Amino acid sequence: MRDWNLGLGDPLSLSLAADFRLGEVDYTNDHIWELELGLAEPPALSLYTTYGLRARAMRFFPRFREGGLKRLNPLEFSSPPRLRRFYPNFLALGFSPFPGIEVETEIWIPESHAAALRLSIVNRSADMRQIHLDLCGLLNPLDGRPLSALGIQGTTVLTGETGNLTPVLFLTGGPQPGPGPYPCLSVALDMGPGAHRQLTCVQAACATLEESVALARRTAARAWGAERARIENLNAGQTIHIQTGDPDWDAALALSQKEAFRLFFPANERLPHPTFVLARNPDHGHSPRGDGSDYPPYWSGQPVLETFYLSGLLPGAPQLITGLLMNFLSTQNENGDIDCRPGLAGQRGRFLAAPLLASLAWRLHGYLGDDALLVSLYPRLLAFWRAWFHPDHDRDGDGFPEWDHAIQTGYEENPAFSTWHSWSQGAAIDTVESPALAALLAAEAKSLQRMAEHLQQMDELAELQDRFQKLKAEVDTCWYARTAMFRNRDRDTHLSQPGKVIAKLRGAGEVHPKLTFKQPVRLLVQVQTKGPGVSRPEVEICEYVTRPADGDEVIPRQAFDWHAAGLTATSQRVFRRIGRIRVSGVGAKDRVLISTVNLTGEDHTLFLPLWAGLPDAQRIQTWIGRSLLDAERFDRPFGVPACPFEPKPEAGSACLGVHLPWNQFIIEGLLAWGFRDEAARLYAHCLSAAIQNLKQAQGFAAVYHAETGAALGERNVLTGLPSAGLFLEILGVRFLSGGRVRLEGRNPFPWPVTVIYRGVTVCRDADETRVTFGDGRTVTVRQREACIVAP
Repeated sequence: MRDWNLGLGDPLSLSLAADFRLGEVDYTNDHIWELELGLAEPPALSLYTTYGLRARAMRFFPRFREGGLKRLNPLEFSSPPRLRRFYPNFLALGFSPFPGIEVETEIWIPESHAAALRLSIVNRSADMRQIHLDLCGLLNPLDGRPLSALGIQGTTVLTGETGNLTPVLFLTGGPQPGPGPYPCLSVALDMGPGAHRQLTCVQAACATLEESVALARRTAARAWGAERARIENLNAGQTIHIQTGDPDWDAALALSQKEAFRLFFPANERLPHPTFVLARNPDHGHSPRGDGSDYPPYWSGQPVLETFYLSGLLPGAPQLITGLLMNFLSTQNENGDIDCRPGLAGQRGRFLAAPLLASLAWRLHGYLGDDALLVSLYPRLLAFWRAWFHPDHDRDGDGFPEWDHAIQTGYEENPAFSTWHSWSQGAAIDTVESPALAALLAAEAKSLQRMAEHLQQMDELAELQDRFQKLKAEVDTCWYARTAMFRNRDRDTHLSQPGKVIAKLRGAGEVHPKLTFKQPVRLLVQVQTKGPGVSRPEVEICEYVTRPADGDEVIPRQAFDWHAAGLTATSQRVFRRIGRIRVSGVGAKDRVLISTVNLTGEDHTLFLPLWAGLPDAQRIQTWIGRSLLDAERFDRPFGVPACPFEPKPEAGSACLGVHLPWNQFIIEGLLAWGFRDEAARLYAHCLSAAIQNLKQAQGFAAVYHAETGAALGERNVLTGLPSAGLFLEILGVRFLSGGRVRLEGRNPFPWPVTVIYRGVTVCRDADETRVTFGDGRTVTVRQREACIVAP
């Protein structure tokens, strides 16, 4: 295992939580911690949590005293803390509070309700030293009481109350209440030259004092050395170790894998395999109802896009990702439908999953080579793919299905369809045919075809090939040569038209636009409310002013959805002529806007045809040169933004956010078409944003600003973790089952790269690759064509 040497100013991510692979993890009562390196109040080397917002803050930290000197702030230590090892539930640091006194600190989260700290103190000086170690604790409760000293069961502890918890701080070594402004337990250490002392501290938080003390004692009695060995051995077998020519890259890729493992929870009766949450921070982990059904979206099920992305975040744990795939399949019904977001509390997204599961299954088969698993998956994934072509999802029956809800897309903030921002359009996504969805379905058809050929199940090949060609042809019609970009198109007109306001009202009433259109248009009704209550209106759209027509439409009250600016609804019909619009059921001060739906917007989802391999080579060249590499549009310093243009100035942060899963699709598309240097360049842009935040804020973000790299959204979200698996794909290295390694292409990075996984070492420089197996045998490869090196 690699010994790191990271401090403030280096990439750091110091969040910790119980690891489901090694201990008990409680989905509804999970205590999550973060190590602070003197940047909070008080400035100390402190472990911090809120117990899932059941306390304003809980911190505990060591303080060192010698003579009249006190050392609390790690920035004032003789040698500040340096991070040596890090795992999802474990950190090891070294520092010196005073000259000649060395301390190794190990932090371990053995289970959801406990956190442990072991301090190994060595006197490296030639003098007798009298050191006092104070274990301080600060609990700022929402209700209850702060920490105070209490004698119990022959020892002294610190205990308090907050929420429904009774936290206890326990310290070995016979502590006594200590001095100073913070409640603390103190141990005197008389240390001669070379002397070594070891003390263990445990924080336990259960419902009662007795339960907390009992858990603290049990945890302190565990064999720490054996537990650390278990942690290191497990992570050595499931983590890809990457050494580049840039230490910041090495740290970011290692920390990303650590953070991804930290997001997992064990299976339960609702899901058959371990699953994950999207972020696991100190404010998370408490379900007031006690069953998880009240959790916010980050903790309410495994989404499809994030699952697919997670397969690249953890390239050393394909079995874990296979379990996620099986969780989706556990929700499949007799029609082939699979839910888009199954969760541990029985949550369901209640919409059809995005068509990415066959692509995921085929990717996993490339790692595992498990034909028996593929045999069981193929018919179920085929049924799921077919479900997308049912009339419920292909409403006009043209073989080009529509999304049912923006939640399926993995990009709910899309300005064309989002209702979360006052500046977003909020059009109904089921009235639009998206080349992104068609590209996913085409990619699924290609993956299913490969499965069928591999398994020699030829009955469905013609169907899969025919659907693929039809989807490819439909996507081609969405290409706009003038902008060198694909566009969404209207479900019924198959056009991508700009938006235009055609009528405005203040309150209920009637207007007579008397408009005719060269091409039929779909209307969007937006109600901007002024009063405290929101009433749903009814809108009648008529072709003529005085007489009815077959094309007239009444948008009923139930068709209106909540919008950040009020309410919005989209017409189900399209119109060549509009004579009269009548609005009823709105407040006198409410403002009503009627406009045509705008489908000319550009966003990162529209690069999915590149990933699916649908355009021809000439169009790919044009697309990359004129759109992807255009600095005024998508080529930004920190990655490809969600949207290159903001519909309004206040939309900047949302539109210019870099979403790493969508950048991964673009990078994989570039690789598939042979643009390895361009893929490496884009990956470097994205990784630089993550590294910047690791250095400045000691954590990843959810999204990064395309121009500044600044963090957007919550800390340490799955979607903000850079992908180690994607780095390996760009490098042209893939580890397969049985110790085999697949090599392809060349190393596009400016330095040699060494990758280690389960005893196999791959060293790749500009001209050759050396693969060394566990028995010491080395194979040298100089060819660029794809090959597999076996032990």
